[in-house]
Amino acid sequence: MSSFIRGTVILTFAVFMTKLLGFVYRIQFMRVAGEEAVGVYMTAYPAFIFFLSLVQLGIPIAIAKVIAELTAKGQSARFAQVMRSSVLLTIITGLIFLPLSILFVPFLSDTLLGNPAASVTLFVGIAIVPIAAVGGIIRGYFQGIARLEETAWSQVIEQIVRIGLITWMLPYFLTDGSIALNAAYAMGITLLAEAVSVLYLWIKFKKQQKKTASLQSKDGLYPVNPLLAVALPSSGSRLFGSFTWFLEPIIFIRALAVSGLTAAAATSLYGVISGVLIPLLLFPQFIPYALSVVLVPAVSGASAAGNIKKLQERIHLSLRLSALTGAFAAAVFFVHGKEMAETLFHVKQGASYMVVLAPIFFFYYIQSPLFSILQATDEAKAAMMNSVYGGIAKLLVMFVLASQPGLQETGAIVAIGFGVLITSFLHIATLRRNRKTATGFTMFVLPYASFIITAVLRPIFIPTGGYGLIADCSITALFLAVVLFFTGQIRGEDFRHFRKLAVRQR
Repeated sequence: MSSFIRGTVILTFAVFMTKLLGFVYRIQFMRVAGEEAVGVYMTAYPAFIFFLSLVQLGIPIAIAKVIAELTAKGQSARFAQVMRSSVLLTIITGLIFLPLSILFVPFLSDTLLGNPAASVTLFVGIAIVPIAAVGGIIRGYFQGIARLEETAWSQVIEQIVRIGLITWMLPYFLTDGSIALNAAYAMGITLLAEAVSVLYLWIKFKKQQKKTASLQSKDGLYPVNPLLAVALPSSGSRLFGSFTWFLEPIIFIRALAVSGLTAAAATSLYGVISGVLIPLLLFPQFIPYALSVVLVPAVSGASAAGNIKKLQERIHLSLRLSALTGAFAAAVFFVHGKEMAETLFHVKQGASYMVVLAPIFFFYYIQSPLFSILQATDEAKAAMMNSVYGGIAKLLVMFVLASQPGLQETGAIVAIGFGVLITSFLHIATLRRNRKTATGFTMFVLPYASFIITAVLRPIFIPTGGYGLIADCSITALFLAVVLFFTGQIRGEDFRHFRKLAVRQR
């Protein structure tokens, strides 16, 4: 259990640093570029992720799972074959989908988004795809051999480069009145940061290869079928998820246009929601994300070894930590989210929607670990379909509600939350059917109830607004911690686990 916890702690710290730096980057981006340029960038970014998903085709996750299983079986000599087959598959998908993406950009920007200013940003985004695909392959390898430091540091390096470039380089390129170029420059900064990150991963990968060169098979390819058996269901889910995200700004802008809002105003508003509110809500997600990355090889290895006890321990610990993270995030953002958005990002509209989204996003924090557990326990197809149903529900509800003149952006906010709930509940129901995991809905009830108790009682016993933002948030978190302790969700054994881990690392 210690290696699993150690890997989680290392990656959690690194992802926390990445999230913190990314948070700083978004604050700088909003202040330097302005709401309109951020809006164009954020409407183009989902398309970039969708194009990347097409090229990656779920191969990085397949690499992590297959290599973890080979390690458990003592067949590490086949790692090189896995990498060669993965590179070949990625080259084929790149040759197919990249030209199609380039041809699709004019129609996407001019017709679907109704904003020709997004075309330059989209072309720059496509240029990032091959670089990011290479990085995904190497990250999958390191996750499979349970070396998480490389992945973590690559993300930290990427964010440091982005902050440096957005702070000191972007202001020199910004042009008054040219929103299209300003957004494209921001995407260019993403390209440079991704390139530096992948270069770091490549150097680390080559060093690792030199250490094990004598043990690796010099020729041959790993069978494609085992890779595709994991990659295709995984890619189906991620592809559909990125596709619904790709459709989200299109439907958002179109629905608001039906309700009477202009395309420019809708684009700026989407930039605030997707570039400020959602990232703020997802800032504490570094713990569930780290767990989801560690879970695929950890649970796959335990399952391949037939160790049901270890499998259950890892699953239960991961879900409990994710639920606790969601409870803290929901409580702090419900009570203080509006003030945080206005203070940190200087936004003038939309901050009040934090109160609506915070209780719902509790379930988003458990979504990524649940997805990884389903993949690692051979339920990748079910996980994909759950994401499909959630994505379709979100888009349908968004168009129906956001197109109503009396609802507009409020309807879009409700739709985003509705999609989160559908996907998360379906993941829990699917995992509950697998008896060897011994999980169900009940393990999330008390953390959520603790959040509700805190949201209701904290302002009554300790009124907010008189201590400063940081102190107020700390008081709310401490109040919730006390509630969680008395409900048995924070346990003494948790501290013993981490104390033992700290002693072993000295």
